[in-house]
Amino acid sequence: MGIPTEPIGSIPRPPALLAALSDHAEGKIGDAELVARQDEAIADTMARLEQAGSPVLVDGEQSKPSFVTYPLAGLTTLSPDGAVIPFADGHTRQLPCLTAGPFRYQRHAVTYLRAARGHTTLPVKQAIIAPSALSLLYPAAGVDGYSRKAFLDDLTAEAETEIRECLDAGAHAVQLDFTEGRLSLKLDPSGSVLDDFVALNNQVLERFTDAERARIGVHTCPGGDQDSTHSADVDYAGLLPKLFQLKAGNFYIQLAGEPDPERVLGIIAENLRPGVKVFVGVVDPIDPAVETPEQVRDRVLAAARHIPPDQLGTCDDCGFSPFADDTSTSRDTAFAKIAARVQGTRLASESLGL
Repeated sequence: MGIPTEPIGSIPRPPALLAALSDHAEGKIGDAELVARQDEAIADTMARLEQAGSPVLVDGEQSKPSFVTYPLAGLTTLSPDGAVIPFADGHTRQLPCLTAGPFRYQRHAVTYLRAARGHTTLPVKQAIIAPSALSLLYPAAGVDGYSRKAFLDDLTAEAETEIRECLDAGAHAVQLDFTEGRLSLKLDPSGSVLDDFVALNNQVLERFTDAERARIGVHTCPGGDQDSTHSADVDYAGLLPKLFQLKAGNFYIQLAGEPDPERVLGIIAENLRPGVKVFVGVVDPIDPAVETPEQVRDRVLAAARHIPPDQLGTCDDCGFSPFADDTSTSRDTAFAKIAARVQGTRLASESLGL
């Protein structure tokens, strides 16, 4: 395939895993049985991605509690009253709040990568949470005996370790989920919070070589939980110029769900720098209708009028189920959309003679 195509990350969990998660929370089953159900779901996810023709696989985040909180599972120095993220339909998600230092990841994403690679010989991408998102754990009032600077030093060290471990373990690519980027402009239209996020993420990315950064990417979207977004009303024109300041080799940009994708493509073209690859979203996980391969083809060809084909890739707009309890999209629908993305990208590559 001339134009590369990759999944973003999460896939809806199968009913057996959802039941096991509920039973585990109620104490009806132990850790070992839950892990067995998770491993079955990972194997099935990767097999179905292969059947859909996906040249790059993910584990679907089947064993993550959520795309953002997986490093925190088991951390005892947290309170539940952290930052609240409001979604357009009225529901919210709330982050925990740090109560003591030092801050350490309780689980690194390399454990998910190693488990996934045991199920396939195809390339596997690993999604991780951006350090900027985890910076929101530190309370405005501070932590007694643990300064914000000390926290950020610990956070950047942990994030560097996580990325390096995944690269060393053979990840095809490591994708930083940066959904808080667009949200930050809703919470702070001045852009100063976004500037801080970009600077913090670059503190981590600068620790890698150009060759390593070619395998590191950043994903942006306006959120996608329970078929609702948290910042789709924020103009991409405020985000994208600063997004491309990130020292990553790949950018995964939600586009299919945008009301004016041509305008967004123009902004991307204005800010695109040589040597990076832009993966544009060509299927929308929030839209219940499954795109046809021809629709995807046309979206790719539209993108190719703005982005040089050798810098162009395709992806899903967002993960399909970023939180384990999100059942708004069915598993079958997710795989049907992925198959359409793969087929449509192939049709576009053929049309472009690639």
